[in-house]
Amino acid sequence: MLRPQTAFLFDLDGTLVDSVYQHVLAWREALGIENIELSVWRIHRKIGMSGGLFTNMLLRETGLCIEPERIERLRQLHAVAYRRHFADVRPLPGARALLAALTEADIPWAIATSGRMETARPALEALGVDFEKVPIVTRDQVKYAKPDPDLFLAAAERLGIAIETATVVGDSVWDMLAARRARALGIGLLSGGYGLDELERAGAYRVYEDPADLLRHLDEVGGRQ
Repeated sequence: MLRPQTAFLFDLDGTLVDSVYQHVLAWREALGIENIELSVWRIHRKIGMSGGLFTNMLLRETGLCIEPERIERLRQLHAVAYRRHFADVRPLPGARALLAALTEADIPWAIATSGRMETARPALEALGVDFEKVPIVTRDQVKYAKPDPDLFLAAAERLGIAIETATVVGDSVWDMLAARRARALGIGLLSGGYGLDELERAGAYRVYEDPADLLRHLDEVGGRQ
């Protein structure tokens, strides 16, 4: 019998690029312009989830009535603010080397992010991702984002592999919950600010510090041909 092909599905922000806190600051600026008060730590805890759930969180934690027009305005304000902060964003240690190692070993990989392409593109370019060769799934392309499984299911389909043979690599509990719902294995990285216990409780079967640490242990998670 043929051994099932290993494949990796990567989150982007906090997993491959060091951009979580720039997103947090961008959301704080956007909310401030709309006179919505929300503590920075509360914003950080929601980075990586879908915009719809982020809005539900705002309603729950602020008690405000947020109409669709205001939601779209917040999204646009966030995108503008994030572009200003992007000069400080860098690929995480080992990110480029990890992706190169997978490519060299003919191990399929894709990127699935809750961000829209307008904010994801600069980070993907900073990683040196080939848009013609690498499957990239963004929030624009699916009905629901994390913690729903749609992004990872779409990425697996783009790779032509069964989701049950895939490993999701992410930095947030939302990534791990989406991986569980998709029936994929989950690997957590500490580079987005979540703790070891949180990621394991959400379903991560292994947790590493960052992409460089994962690369050092790639053989432990099926990363070989």
